[in-house]
Amino acid sequence: MGIALAVAGCGGGEREAAAGGDAPANLSYYRDIKPIFDAKCAGCHTTGGIAPFSLERHDAAAPWAAAIKRAVVDRTMPPWLADDACAEYVGDRSLSDEQIETIAAWVDGGAVEGDPAEEGPPLGGPAGDDLARVDLSLEMPTEYTPVEEPDDYRCFVVDWPAEGTRYVTGFRVRPGEQRTVHHVIAFVADPDQLATVDALDASDAGPGYPCFGGPGLRPRWLGAWVPGAGPVTFPPGTGIRVASGSRLILQIHYNTLTAGKLPDRSAMDVMMESSVEREGVFQPWANPAWIDTDLMAIPAFERDVVHRWAIDPTRPLTGGEPFEIHIAGFHMHTLGRSGRLAIERADGSSECVLDIPRWDFHWQGSYKLAAPKVLNPGDRLSLECRWDNTPENQPLVDGRPQVPRDVVWGEGTTDEMCLGTFYMTRR
Repeated sequence: MGIALAVAGCGGGEREAAAGGDAPANLSYYRDIKPIFDAKCAGCHTTGGIAPFSLERHDAAAPWAAAIKRAVVDRTMPPWLADDACAEYVGDRSLSDEQIETIAAWVDGGAVEGDPAEEGPPLGGPAGDDLARVDLSLEMPTEYTPVEEPDDYRCFVVDWPAEGTRYVTGFRVRPGEQRTVHHVIAFVADPDQLATVDALDASDAGPGYPCFGGPGLRPRWLGAWVPGAGPVTFPPGTGIRVASGSRLILQIHYNTLTAGKLPDRSAMDVMMESSVEREGVFQPWANPAWIDTDLMAIPAFERDVVHRWAIDPTRPLTGGEPFEIHIAGFHMHTLGRSGRLAIERADGSSECVLDIPRWDFHWQGSYKLAAPKVLNPGDRLSLECRWDNTPENQPLVDGRPQVPRDVVWGEGTTDEMCLGTFYMTRR
């Protein structure tokens, strides 16, 4: 299941202001621009990275100057889907208005190189996490070269070698071939699910098995990676339980549009403890009726279809006790327009958790909240999705846009989903 990162666009007036002339004159790549690129863009725009060109050197960046200005002024790059007006998140890599003005003015001034000896001081990357140590490294069993074009979703079963119950307190995904790996999601298959896992793995002759939309059963979520993402550490004293004899399922989305079909052998590093104060859970969140019936109908040729659902989650998840949301994510397919997770308080107020005002299927991810959101008994967690099912918003199959059809929840490329995810602990 693709998880899900990209950016909310500005209004026209904001875009004009961002490209205005308030930035300093005589801007140069090495003194003024490279520190911004290194901090905000180098996760993807690096030699061998998933992006189609590097921003590490002037001679690599300058030919793309006009496209760079257009992307940053439109706020489509760097990709950051979440609306910061909703909540504060760790690791926000979106550009400030001043940085956008500086890049636009540098392009307008001729994309000057400047003196490499005068390179500006580093800004530091987006504030995020790093692993204090690596206790276990897990790798795909064998190398795999994508077969489907342009998107190939493949699940790989990885043994969990640790003895006894362990709690994962942080992880780092290491995509083997960043030019084709578009996202990785790691699931935990408990020992009682292994027969199903083995059957799925044996259902396809190649390495792993095809798994667009999900791994084919309902394992627990462990973590995810998307382009530009780094290590993730869970809040101190919390972690996700993995029992001895479990297996991991790595779902990898390969996209072959940029670099073609390249072999990959991705891996994952984990940090773990033998015990934690509070067990954490990555919880998927969707209306069960959408999954089991055709209730989530998206009629053909409709431009703005909305489905919404809200219930008190404390009773099914914690037996009526409060809990905290630390990380939130969102997932739809290619017809998606926007999505929102919010808490409807028992007193009638509302608190935003995650707002994706402009959905982009190719940039998905999870967002770590700077401060957890607390859900108390009586509160409701609402999930809202919007879709555009007109001819202009159809996915390409064999290079051709599809004719709109009535759509419901499903695993296929031309089906849809409306799914929230969050990492939670009891309060």
